[in-house]
Amino acid sequence: MLLDGDDWRAVFDAYEREAWRFEAQPTYTMPREAENIARFLRGEPKPGDHNARWHERVRGYVASGRRIGRVRVVRRPLTDYQRYQFAWGIPGNIEAGEDIRILDVTDEEYGLHLTGQDWWMFDDARIVHLNFRPDGTQISREMFEGDLGPYREWRRIAMLHAVPFAEYVKEHGDIRA
Repeated sequence: MLLDGDDWRAVFDAYEREAWRFEAQPTYTMPREAENIARFLRGEPKPGDHNARWHERVRGYVASGRRIGRVRVVRRPLTDYQRYQFAWGIPGNIEAGEDIRILDVTDEEYGLHLTGQDWWMFDDARIVHLNFRPDGTQISREMFEGDLGPYREWRRIAMLHAVPFAEYVKEHGDIRA
């Protein structure tokens, strides 16, 4: 089942305990972010209301006792989009209450055998695939109907090897700039 607009929002907002994302694409080409990415790349300051709607939603989830988090997969050198996320996106999301961890696969000689598919897991019971073109443009969101076992294992592996964002930045220097 494809999820867009109000249907996607309803599925997302209905989670009861935890929403967790596996974020694997090196770049996301999202029309609503284009202007801010251009500003970032020009070295302009971040607007004060950057990502405010998402932060409001996250604060609401957390205030209601729900958790929200993600693991962001990266490979150095970071893409321009990842640098934008590290500088303008992730710190505010964490401040709003998201648990964001970084999984750096740069030096993984044999790999961790994780999927390259982006997905959200809700309450350890529902998976929504986020489908993208190679350039990072989102094609669709689709409710997954099948065995959740591999997703639970991918999440376990990702969480085992990922580090909190602040720890990653401390270890690798200010790679946001």
